[in-house]
Amino acid sequence: MVIVGGGFGGLACARALAGAPVEVLLLDRNDHHEFTPLLYQVATALLTASDIAYPFRAAFRSAPNIRFQRALAEGVDLVGRTVLTSGGRRVDYDYLVLACGSEDEHFGSAALEANTLGIKTLAAAQRLREHILACLEEAAGAEDDLERRRWLSFVVIGGGPTGVEFTGALVELLALVLGRDYRELEPGLARVTLVEGGERLLPSFPARLGRYAARVLMRRGVEVLTGTLVETADAEGVYLADGRQLPARTTVWSAGVRARSLRGLPDQARRRAARMAVDECLRLAGAERVFAIGDLAAARPDGEELPMLSAPAMQEGRYVARAILADLAGRRTARFRYRDKGTMAVVGRGSAVASIHGLQLTGWIGWVAWLAVHIYYLVGFRNRAAVLVSWGWNYLRRDRPIRMITAKDSDPLVERLLGHG
Repeated sequence: MVIVGGGFGGLACARALAGAPVEVLLLDRNDHHEFTPLLYQVATALLTASDIAYPFRAAFRSAPNIRFQRALAEGVDLVGRTVLTSGGRRVDYDYLVLACGSEDEHFGSAALEANTLGIKTLAAAQRLREHILACLEEAAGAEDDLERRRWLSFVVIGGGPTGVEFTGALVELLALVLGRDYRELEPGLARVTLVEGGERLLPSFPARLGRYAARVLMRRGVEVLTGTLVETADAEGVYLADGRQLPARTTVWSAGVRARSLRGLPDQARRRAARMAVDECLRLAGAERVFAIGDLAAARPDGEELPMLSAPAMQEGRYVARAILADLAGRRTARFRYRDKGTMAVVGRGSAVASIHGLQLTGWIGWVAWLAVHIYYLVGFRNRAAVLVSWGWNYLRRDRPIRMITAKDSDPLVERLLGHG
């Protein structure tokens, strides 16, 4: 069997098949799993890339039935039962699990795509961190306050969990370095604006938690704009639908995602955000022995489409592994049921929100719960230890040590492996 994508769903599926009487091939464009809920901490200089990434080959070192191949899947041939990868390679399968994940959705706006920075991948998070640090350096070398303020103006588009978490971490980073590392820059020079098109932040959370997040961010100096739509953006700032302009040299996009597409998947099976329709057992509509999970799958176990989050992806991955083994044994599988364990988001130092089985947590208690859950789900003991030490150091010393601009020259071989050349 072949698994396309090593995100939360694909990794959970492969892990559940470790030691089973099946040969598994995991395909991914990267050679490592990325713990995406902590990408914003890489972007704001708290964690390194290696803290939240773990090599696939190391993860399956003790599972001889699971192989990994670094390849960019570009399409599928459902009739011929093959996966088409970059370089024209074809990989045959008996069972196929599509866990391709998602990518930023700019709703058809080329200007927003060209003039905003995403935070969806490890490479994007590292680029954003270096961009922020470069803005600080430019501001420190500017000759007047007006130019300094331009370099220190940041706009975050999207008030969901990613936007809220990144905004809170960015404000903490600026409070740490302005007036200290950058003695030329007064703390009051920076301006951070969070723009949300809905009527409140964290629209997928209970209303009380969204209001709490907004209060915390505003107390920390963030300008929160809700019920505000973005029209376009350029190198100098963001233009709102009501005619206002928000000057900014840094605009971060966290307002929407869409499922990654592969050639050969039936267009009639597409749903909202380009997700694929699946049946009650997560099988792709109109395809035999093909499953879709995670962000790619428009799974509706209880009549409502599951959100594009890690928790549904992991449960779907483990379910599909059991379904494939049951099919090989000639047994029927019960339909997929999602067990909602709750949602949570950190707002900043000592503040988080969580909704768990009707229980709503805020403040320090919510923050501790958020810490525990994220440490638990990190892949690899070394990563858990490194992240825990970094968090402890930051909490006790108020220090973020990953404040270095380290852009490197590209390597032709690496670019080819990544599918860029």
